[in-house]
Amino acid sequence: MKVAIVGTGYVGLVTGACFAEVGVDVTCVDIDAAKIEKLEQGIIPIYEPGLEEIVLRNVREGRLHFTTRLTDCLAESEAVFSAVGTPPDEDGSADLSYVLEVAREVGRNMQRYVVLVTKSTVPVGTARKVRQAIQEELDKRGEQIEFDVASNPEFLKEGSAVKDFLSPDRVVVGVESERAKQLMTRLYRPFMMNNFRVIFTDIPSAEMIKYAANSMLATRISFMNDIANLCELVGADVNMVRKGIGADTRIGSKFLYPGCGYGGSCFPKDVKALIRTAEKADYDMRVLRAVEDVNQRQKEIVFDKLARHYGGDLKGKTVAVWGLAFKAETDDMREATSLVTIAKLLDAGCRVRVFDPVAMDECRRRIGDSVEYARDIYDCALDADALLVLTEWKQFRLPSWEVVHRSMRQPVVIDGRNIYSPDDMHDYGFAYSCIGRPESA
Repeated sequence: MKVAIVGTGYVGLVTGACFAEVGVDVTCVDIDAAKIEKLEQGIIPIYEPGLEEIVLRNVREGRLHFTTRLTDCLAESEAVFSAVGTPPDEDGSADLSYVLEVAREVGRNMQRYVVLVTKSTVPVGTARKVRQAIQEELDKRGEQIEFDVASNPEFLKEGSAVKDFLSPDRVVVGVESERAKQLMTRLYRPFMMNNFRVIFTDIPSAEMIKYAANSMLATRISFMNDIANLCELVGADVNMVRKGIGADTRIGSKFLYPGCGYGGSCFPKDVKALIRTAEKADYDMRVLRAVEDVNQRQKEIVFDKLARHYGGDLKGKTVAVWGLAFKAETDDMREATSLVTIAKLLDAGCRVRVFDPVAMDECRRRIGDSVEYARDIYDCALDADALLVLTEWKQFRLPSWEVVHRSMRQPVVIDGRNIYSPDDMHDYGFAYSCIGRPESA
């Protein structure tokens, strides 16, 4: 079986590599010639555990190919997966220009039946626009060629995307025909030999499922952050509260961990897009508006705690930041709390020194030399007046606190991810603050 994947970003490259891993002949297409050249040389443009190994193996074994032209592989492909970007417009709605251009290119060049599968996260109604774009191109050519469109939203977690794809908890596929359903069944069966968990729906429902799932997870995070902030004010411990409500089987324990806000490529974008979709239907998503507001406020909480500790006067202070990526096991800094925190620190006149195991180059690309880049966590903490922990990397869990204490000018630690024990940190001699626990805990 041969398929084409258009777009070699996070979703497209993981999708292509994992399909190749189970024996599918995959060609990944991208208009970025430099990126394709690097991929052909074995240089992977993103950090994702296990991805480099699987890409190199399948290129070596002849199942994974790269090109800048869809026409190189369209004639032989039974399915074309569209995994191009859908960045938010100024009003927060998803920009579909890349998605529709893929559809038009398929329509201009297809010679036989093909299924165009939208893998990108797109609003409800996009498949209708995709079908229309293909048909318009066929009409211009005077051709009558059968085709199908399908929706196959991704549910990959950055940091475990390869594992998620190879062993999915479910696969959602929206189809309009039995022919498309059979093709997608054949494609996904190798991943689910023991338990076939493909959920087939109509296309609008599949498009909505992705947004609804991410918005629900974002809601849980913002809810717990609101609860955590209240816990601090009334003297409760959010960790105890989290365990107590998570034990309720109707609620469960996942995504109940408070912190300094969610980021990344999915939650912020998808919440905004669903709000805008509702507006177009003349409906107000009041809960999601609150989710978005809470999250934006939460991204400032670590800075606010630091400012409060120093009585609002941060000018000239040296601040160490551990963690730049929006979460561990990725170099993704899209909508990361670190960007908000660093901007506020610089505006307050701070000298900022940062360290992240994998996101240093991405930080340089985004903000240049406005901060200092440390060699490791101890170099980062040297002569610092405060240490801010913004990402829950495993490397940060058990540092030598004695060394950190000796290195810092002022032993102040603000833990935005609740990694450490307040009692332990106080025993080490730090002024320590985290999220949702009394300062004296």
